[in-house]
Amino acid sequence: MFESAELGHKIDKKRYAEEVPALRAALLEAQYQLKDAPNFAVVILINGVDGAGKGETVNLLHEWMDPRYLITHAFGTPSDEERERPEMWRFWRALPPKGRIGILFGNWYTDPILDRAAGKDGRARFEARLADIDRFEEMLAQEGVLLLKFWFHLSKRFQKKRLQTLSSDPDTCWRVTPTDWAHFAQYDRFRKVSELALERTSTGYAPWTIVEGADPEYRSLLVGRALLDAVSHRLELAGRGFHSRQTAAPLPPRVDQINSLSQLVLDQPMTEKAYERALERWQGTLNLLSRHEKFAGRGVVIVFEGMDAAGKGGTIRRVTAALDARQYHVVPIAAPTEEERALPYLWRFWRHVPRRGRFVLFDRSWYGRVLVERVEGYCQAADWMRAYAEINHFEEQLVRAGLVVVKFWLSVSADEQLRRFQEREQTSFKHFKITPDDWRNRERWPAYAEAVCDMIDRTSTTHAPWVLVEADNKYHARIKVLRTLSQMIERALK
Repeated sequence: MFESAELGHKIDKKRYAEEVPALRAALLEAQYQLKDAPNFAVVILINGVDGAGKGETVNLLHEWMDPRYLITHAFGTPSDEERERPEMWRFWRALPPKGRIGILFGNWYTDPILDRAAGKDGRARFEARLADIDRFEEMLAQEGVLLLKFWFHLSKRFQKKRLQTLSSDPDTCWRVTPTDWAHFAQYDRFRKVSELALERTSTGYAPWTIVEGADPEYRSLLVGRALLDAVSHRLELAGRGFHSRQTAAPLPPRVDQINSLSQLVLDQPMTEKAYERALERWQGTLNLLSRHEKFAGRGVVIVFEGMDAAGKGGTIRRVTAALDARQYHVVPIAAPTEEERALPYLWRFWRHVPRRGRFVLFDRSWYGRVLVERVEGYCQAADWMRAYAEINHFEEQLVRAGLVVVKFWLSVSADEQLRRFQEREQTSFKHFKITPDDWRNRERWPAYAEAVCDMIDRTSTTHAPWVLVEADNKYHARIKVLRTLSQMIERALK
């Protein structure tokens, strides 16, 4: 793959000087069109060998374009906060919103390649990390992100010459570190690993562009033109109303009435007296687990979903009553804000991933895409169809990072929901709990029930299974949640 980047590509300075003004003007025009009609975001990944001109090229882009609308992030060694979360968390948070261009140094390719080259990761681990990256980039592409990946390459001979030249000049010697020479000593190994990584991850939705870095004029024009062509093409497609989402095949129809919900006996008996005894027991158990010395190395993500009036709020309050307020955060999910709509769908959930030793409770969650957005037509079928796999991958990453993921579906019957709706209307301090949307959603009960069953079938995994809670009796539902949560945390700590 790198052979074409070792052919001695070169642009003479006269030609470069003639072409740059028009290129700069066109880049600025495209950048302003993107800003004024923010239909998509642009993410530029900068990777490659040391001394190949990565920093110089990015500095040039800042000079050629309006830096107010360029968001550049350089990632070094992860901080303590970052190490306590999934590997991709720090990159998730750095994604630019629609209408902006983000440049990422030291991005999600850096550590997998360096760890494999240094022998820290075996082949299987390396391949697994590349597969995670590929799924992540596919998700970005499906969300409309324009992803440009540049690999700056130098032959071994040119890299050595470049490092020696920089080191010998007092004005540039600071740019060469012992780490650069250590990487050079591993050049052959690094090249082999890098070439494999690029072969595995150069896809139709996110191909790599190899940039020979020996000649500054050549690499600058190549990157500038590639960026201009890609953004201009996407702007043209957006202007024609084109969306790159793939067509989704429909889910097969159900041939009988047996499903995950129909098998539940929703009215489980529990008296108030039995409830009070069980509540004290399981809240105490949960509190002790949250203060266990091993819990400092874990964290908990709790998802609460259910039909309107299923008792999510009351159940959440019984869980948080057992915890130290400094240890948990409740995230109520409503319609996305303008900021959230400008970023990939999962972004607003990524940013709430807890540190170790903490709880995050989601009152509704990322499952909105396969529930309310599906039923109400807020997204295309292709979007909610691919969301099942994206959600499973997201939750798998949370578990691999040491988090316990517990998902509760509180299931209530249509008759009990009606009784609770009427009670809310007749009780002054419960009026705020009932809205016209609740009544409207009730009319679409069959569509929601079908969506729920598909969700459970496709996202109840070994690492994050769904817990179905019979919720006609609130006492039973609350105790089942507290008991299950405590037992799952206890198993994880063992």
